[in-house]
Amino acid sequence: MKTKVGVVSLGCDKNRVDTEVMLANLVKGGYEITPEPSDADVIIVNTCAFLESARKEAIETVLEMAHFKREGKCQKVIVTGCLGQKFGKELFSDLDEADAIVGTYDYGRICDIVAETLQGNRNLYNCSDGLTFGSRILTTAPHVAYLKIADGCDNYCTYCLIPYIRGRYRSVNIEKVVEQARELASSGVKELILVAQDVTRYGKDLYGEPRLVELIRQLSSIDGIHWLRLLYCYPELLTDELVEEIANNPKVVNYVDIPLQHVNDDVLRKMNRRSNSQSLKILFDKLSQKGIAVRSTFICGFPGETEQTVAEVEQFLRDYKLRNVGFFAYSQEEGTAAAKFDGQITARTKQRYVKRLYKAQYEIATKLNQQDVGKTYECVVDSIDGQDENYYFYKGRTYFMTPDIDGSVYIASRNPLSIGSFCKVAIDGALEYDLSGEVVE
Repeated sequence: MKTKVGVVSLGCDKNRVDTEVMLANLVKGGYEITPEPSDADVIIVNTCAFLESARKEAIETVLEMAHFKREGKCQKVIVTGCLGQKFGKELFSDLDEADAIVGTYDYGRICDIVAETLQGNRNLYNCSDGLTFGSRILTTAPHVAYLKIADGCDNYCTYCLIPYIRGRYRSVNIEKVVEQARELASSGVKELILVAQDVTRYGKDLYGEPRLVELIRQLSSIDGIHWLRLLYCYPELLTDELVEEIANNPKVVNYVDIPLQHVNDDVLRKMNRRSNSQSLKILFDKLSQKGIAVRSTFICGFPGETEQTVAEVEQFLRDYKLRNVGFFAYSQEEGTAAAKFDGQITARTKQRYVKRLYKAQYEIATKLNQQDVGKTYECVVDSIDGQDENYYFYKGRTYFMTPDIDGSVYIASRNPLSIGSFCKVAIDGALEYDLSGEVVE
């Protein structure tokens, strides 16, 4: 009987890719993957440690999985990922429920780690360097895949732990990225979502200058790839050349995720961001002129935040009408420069700022969706949503919708559609952040 391994993946899409590489390594090593923790001999929890809330979720998940050691067939629980990389020694000392602690650079050794742990050895595995890349078992819908093109970060924003967890920025060379993209396309993937902590920096460490445009052009030549999507573009590296490529390359969706975090000059300087309010307005004017939709995130309640700085963010949102925006209360993370700044904001005030900006963005998004009624969009079909005597119903997305984080398009069709297929949809309804419509035959 093969040893059964269950894997719980927490955190971001970059962490998801690490999990998928780990799953492929386990299968190649002769282990059987089970989706049911109650059926697993070994449970692996791949963790996030970006924020205190993420670390709390990770610990709670480990404790929950340890229940299956007491009540089920599980023999060992292994903690992998960012929590193990940054806080491995503390976990090894204090979290007895974990039978092994593994950092972010050791996914390639996961089979040996599982075997050693089953033998009764409790170890801390925390390699100091490496880059997770290789064959994967997708955990997304079969027509969608995240393609991690780099790891780490060189930006050192004052609020962020990522450089201290994931290390310096390291790109995967173009040949390897393209090779994996071809493999994914041959397996049925039609939408590639490029991810890194900063995709716009791609290649600078290897080639002396960013090579994202070159990479996009090579990926665009792959048969079977219909959509390319870019997540986490830093504004200062969104060059005119890159904007033109997004706007004019038919395979690149007219959508970018730009984590702005703020627009006030003083706050941006304290965050160690490279942009300023004027450069952001120039960039967003260009994106608007090219019809490129934007998703972004903002931190609310950074040290020194005031009603005026929040008002500047709100005005920016109303001026540029971003499609999708997330707002997050600033988290005072030990080990970051901002944790020691004067002017820390109370939790209640931070939440008030978050609610204020979400209210403004809801009004903006609602109006944008209402303006979509009467338009026709190309959509990808993600899942079946039912049928009646006249229609088949599906859930899908259009170009300004990333899976799981943005809205959906509810699609009605008189004829059956294939999951992963693309179709033209005439929008006839707006549902808060979602749209509905009927396939144009």
